[in-house]
Amino acid sequence: MTTEKEQRLRDKLLPEIEEFKRARSTLQLATQDASGIPNASYAPFALADDGFYILVSELARHGTNLKASNILSVMLVEDENESKSVFARKRLTFDATAELVERESETFIKGVAALSGRFGEMIDNLASLTDFNLFKLNPHQGLYVKGFGQAFSLSGAELLDVDWKRDGHHGTPKAELADTAIS
Repeated sequence: MTTEKEQRLRDKLLPEIEEFKRARSTLQLATQDASGIPNASYAPFALADDGFYILVSELARHGTNLKASNILSVMLVEDENESKSVFARKRLTFDATAELVERESETFIKGVAALSGRFGEMIDNLASLTDFNLFKLNPHQGLYVKGFGQAFSLSGAELLDVDWKRDGHHGTPKAELADTAIS
């Protein structure tokens, strides 16, 4: 049961987080290859009602990594020139699993349409290339940082449960995350 204070926090932060997501065009990806070697990269994204969609080439390292391991971390971050301090840029991070979307499926059509609506006809051209794959990123838990001492964990269905993190930015142990991964 949600307390009145928790509901006020949720009512204030969730619209702010949604606006923050809408204002970003790309997300940072932390992927790993089959041997566990990490790679940091980025991809343009579109947000639909069922998750984040990215269209990436399997010729790119992160495209190959997402096919080898579906566990990743994602970050949306405020531009440096918009931030009051580079030490406390607003950011939204979340642990996720990547789901390779089959071509010609309803989900593929939906994801490509979301990306095309955001980025134009270039998406349609890329989606027609056989080395480009559509992935749906499914967030499991998140952290929204507004600034110093203002970190909020996000959990639950669609990351709608908000909790003020007063004990630092601690993540989920790898073993727990692996239990939530999609095979």
